[in-house]
Amino acid sequence: MTQEKVLEALSNVQEPDLGKDLVTLNMVKDISIHEKEVSFTVVLTTPACPMKEMINNACVNAIKLLVNKEAIVKVNFTANTSSKRTDPKTILPKVKNIIAVVSGKGGVGKSTVAANLAIALAQENAKVGLMDADIYGPSVPIMFGVRGERPKMIDLGGEKGMIVPLERFGIKLMSIGLLVDEKSAVVWRGPMVSSAIRQFVTDVYWDELDYLIVDMPPGTGDIHLTLMQTVPVTGAVIVTTPQDVALADAKKGIAMFGQAQLNVPIIGLVENMSYFTPPELPENKYYLFGKDGGKRLAEEYDIPFLGQIPIVQNIREGGDQGVPVMMTDDGISKQAFSNFAAQVVRSVAIRNANSATIPLN
Repeated sequence: MTQEKVLEALSNVQEPDLGKDLVTLNMVKDISIHEKEVSFTVVLTTPACPMKEMINNACVNAIKLLVNKEAIVKVNFTANTSSKRTDPKTILPKVKNIIAVVSGKGGVGKSTVAANLAIALAQENAKVGLMDADIYGPSVPIMFGVRGERPKMIDLGGEKGMIVPLERFGIKLMSIGLLVDEKSAVVWRGPMVSSAIRQFVTDVYWDELDYLIVDMPPGTGDIHLTLMQTVPVTGAVIVTTPQDVALADAKKGIAMFGQAQLNVPIIGLVENMSYFTPPELPENKYYLFGKDGGKRLAEEYDIPFLGQIPIVQNIREGGDQGVPVMMTDDGISKQAFSNFAAQVVRSVAIRNANSATIPLN
């Protein structure tokens, strides 16, 4: 066995999402051969790659079939999270991907989706932050069990100190709910809200992140414009429920991101509260709000459909108790969010690979 033969064999292994082989994509590193043992490292586009097992099996089969059927193959994995960002001088220079989670209306479970998406990515060893941009109705302090806690300040040698996000379940958290008394209503005009959002971006020490998830307020307004025009957002995830009234508002959200002043790519659409499954009958599905409305909407607008999240009691309980369901459940709830997160990172990686670099100013 030689390195040349190993590379030649691996040139037949396709990266499932990017449509090119591992060698062409320069994903194979550190080939080591000792008698019948061969090891090498595959550099994935994200530590949360859902195709890891498939790639591993394809590599082993290629070596055994094309190089030596008696080879003992060890495939190591590392990750260099893909990003369209190239200018280190821009805002949030160490954040590789910024994902906005949005909805056309309130009450569709957007914050629940954002929280469990962040945890699902962190559980796959990605570096993740969650910014609660819903100034008027912050949910992160309750959903992560950090009510009453206050972030600290750090001096990085500049003119002003930086706010250090709280950390919970391996995720960096920032919310207006961590800065003001939860019993106090935030009664601010648009310019004040926009200023607060800019501070969450420029005055918070996010440091290095693979993904910064931004839980946006419902609707289409000042906060959306401010964020999209302040930072280079990688893309938006649209959250809806199956019924017509939610789908009608989701269409407005989709239309918003196509406007010239925003022009933010849509990563895909996820349908929340898709069906009810009682714990004692896990195989049963009851479509309380209609069936497949989100899937049809995604097809209508030709955007990726990222999955369906069921109505399950433990999802609600997890949010209320400050421990999201991704931290406690091993059943259909966790599987649904894990599958959804996998589709998100796949869609982001494909867009990063196929798109030109995004403007950073």
